[in-house]
Amino acid sequence: MLHRGSNVSSSGVTRSSESASANRIILGENLEILPGLAGESFQLIYIDPPFNTGGVQARKTLQTVAHEDGGRTGFQGRRYKTKLLAESSYRDRFEDYLAFLAPRLEQAHRLLTPDGTLYFHIDYREAHHCKLLLDEIFGRDCFLNEIVWAYDYGARSKRRWPSKHDTILVYVKHPSAYHFDSEYVDREPYMAPGLVTPQKAARGKLPTDVWWHTIVPTNGHEKTGYPTQKPEGIIRRMVQASTRPGDWCLDFFAGSGTLGAVAAKLGRRYVLIDSNPKAVEVMRARLPADAGVEAAGVDTAGIDLDGLDAEGIAAHGADAGDGDMRAFDGCIT
Repeated sequence: MLHRGSNVSSSGVTRSSESASANRIILGENLEILPGLAGESFQLIYIDPPFNTGGVQARKTLQTVAHEDGGRTGFQGRRYKTKLLAESSYRDRFEDYLAFLAPRLEQAHRLLTPDGTLYFHIDYREAHHCKLLLDEIFGRDCFLNEIVWAYDYGARSKRRWPSKHDTILVYVKHPSAYHFDSEYVDREPYMAPGLVTPQKAARGKLPTDVWWHTIVPTNGHEKTGYPTQKPEGIIRRMVQASTRPGDWCLDFFAGSGTLGAVAAKLGRRYVLIDSNPKAVEVMRARLPADAGVEAAGVDTAGIDLDGLDAEGIAAHGADAGDGDMRAFDGCIT
């Protein structure tokens, strides 16, 4: 069971704690939330962190205040306006990227069950650097697979071989005592069915470490409009192989919530974390209604987060100020 921690005010008064066995969506910075989750709680962790593209990343600090002529509408129709307090940027260099990832991957290692599995999704430009980092944190003997997700979409370069794949690095907590159920994985057709028996052709074959799968179609039923959305088909294979019914799954760069969508369909439980209010809004619209929403670092006393949209969460958080903080103490029993 996932227990939600107390609300702790700046005065040190602890409000009553409530338990929640339901799936959770958490709005907040993952590195602030992860240390409060109990160790060895999650059977599977899938993360698709921002890729290190070499571009300039910008971060804006905004202040939101109640104002009758404000341009934003929040909780219960209240109007708000925002003003820019500061803006900072940094070049997304290789050294900065690994420093960004390292403490989060250390938390992932701590949070995995003894037979748990990490699926780390990255693009070809950083896969080799990230593997060295993961070898340090998990140990080289805990490296299980390099999965290549191959797709055929988008522009094609005429000056080199077109890049049409992502890399998924798979690490386990223990080098031999890990859970992997190949019989539960959906099979795929043989590429040359005439070379196998009719029985084998009818049953299909197990996927290899090269997964040919389309991206999310622009007019498909899965499409949420979130820019980094991944197809359910590739996440489904991970959950089928590396978890059992009822197990907990974690994605702390949750984006559109694809892991949660797959986990719900397969009878697994999930915790999804993202710092983008828009992501939380997309997840609430996409996922079953039993997934509660929490805002880490925001005083949400008396607010029905399950029925609140992302803009309302952000507005209420700004209205609350810095005095009250929610400490998310997760433990699974």
